[in-house]
Amino acid sequence: MALLKREEWQGIVRDVDWTLKYVDDEAVYPEWHSGTGKVPRDAWQKWEESYKVSYPDYVATQREKENSAYAVQSALKRSKAFETLDEGWKSATKMHFGGVALVEGMATLAELKMARFGLSPAWRNMSIFGALDEMRHTQITLLFGHEFVSKDPQYDWSHKAFHTNDWVTVSLRSLFDAMMTGANAVDMAIQLPLTFETGFTNLQFVALSADALEAGDINFANMISSIQTDEARHSQQGGPTLEILVEHDPVRAQWTVDKFFWLSARAFAALTGPSMDYYTPVEHRKQSYREFMEEWIIDQFMRTLSDYGLKKPWYWDEFMEGLDIWHHSLNMGLWFWRPTLWWKPVAGVDEASRQWLNEKYPNWETVYGDKWRVIAENINSGNMEATLPETLPWLCSMCHLPTCNANYGRDGKWRVRNYSLKHNGMTYHFCTKGCRQIWWEDRDNLNHTTVVERFLLGEIQPMDVPGVLGYMGLTPDVMGDDAHNYHWASSFSQSEPAGTAGGR
Repeated sequence: MALLKREEWQGIVRDVDWTLKYVDDEAVYPEWHSGTGKVPRDAWQKWEESYKVSYPDYVATQREKENSAYAVQSALKRSKAFETLDEGWKSATKMHFGGVALVEGMATLAELKMARFGLSPAWRNMSIFGALDEMRHTQITLLFGHEFVSKDPQYDWSHKAFHTNDWVTVSLRSLFDAMMTGANAVDMAIQLPLTFETGFTNLQFVALSADALEAGDINFANMISSIQTDEARHSQQGGPTLEILVEHDPVRAQWTVDKFFWLSARAFAALTGPSMDYYTPVEHRKQSYREFMEEWIIDQFMRTLSDYGLKKPWYWDEFMEGLDIWHHSLNMGLWFWRPTLWWKPVAGVDEASRQWLNEKYPNWETVYGDKWRVIAENINSGNMEATLPETLPWLCSMCHLPTCNANYGRDGKWRVRNYSLKHNGMTYHFCTKGCRQIWWEDRDNLNHTTVVERFLLGEIQPMDVPGVLGYMGLTPDVMGDDAHNYHWASSFSQSEPAGTAGGR
């Protein structure tokens, strides 16, 4: 008996569905889980992804990836490669392991929700592969991070971070709970595979892998590349879902994309921006964070909007301005509040780095240079206490990141702008107008309280910095400190006037 050709059987096994006889369709696909909304039930039969895969092909491909990834890891265990890496780059990997590993686990559950409540059999089939992908990503990230625990206890936070109340973790949980845990299948497909994975992580992983190779971290580059190839496949769920939603409910489609592009951009400004422009050694930087965002994220996002008939987001001007502000301000904030981190933050403002930053960001010296100079002067004079926090920063009630974005008033003075509003007798604080608007539109949803709000409510005891550090689970052996032991401060010449880049 002749075997069927692939094109003859794939559609059959991919679109397995059945007619329900004993229960109503609504009972099997309840609205609060499926999220069809205004879209007619039969419209989902047109759902079709561009990347089709069968289970035997999937297993064969994944086996090859696994063998390749672990072979490289095994070979590098016998080398001294880790010891030769720059401390700043190691911090970038610690940030990544702790911030991403268990998010991949959350994504496994998100894919399984779509595999159960997706409104097309083809979609449910694709989501099963997505769940297998995300399970693999969780395991490989935890394993690669765990390898270095014996060398540095901060790597233990690869698994530990999401089990703590560290403010960075709370920020990430807030984002991904909204994106994955609490979302229905339709919204989730647009928020996770389309906006977050297609819009950000796929391309970011390519750039991060390139930076890792330049920094000499073959192990990390190997892991990231192996993960990225999976993301490129299962992220295809977003496009066909958005296409159907735009046809029947364009307002909902526009809001869902706009909201999670903004929140994803804020998270990337805190994690990816500093990694690219400060943590990666200057001689190994392939391009600036702004250049990467403009070339890969923004161009692709705008093409996606155009392809699906969506408009440019209302916040676009503020977002573009943020490319010159957000990650620089957050890097300074991360460094200043370094005891609250599970990695060693990088100042990244030695003389060569300041020259590079001024070339890539012409206003960097005007906005940030003199602030770093004051910090350097305190370090050089031995006044280390002046460089450490005595209290907590205001955290944005939406993205939970510090409200530390630089803003110049009409009088030319530098200020940190706080966008606040009052609701039900409480004052909420926001880092940007975009975060404030999104919070207001979603104010009736369950929102995480910030660590500062918990502090003011008396949930953190004792109510001082040591009490906060204990609440976050930070102990002296893992508490963050300057990655380069403050050596960069000596590059600020004693005779150098404020407002100039060293040596320029």
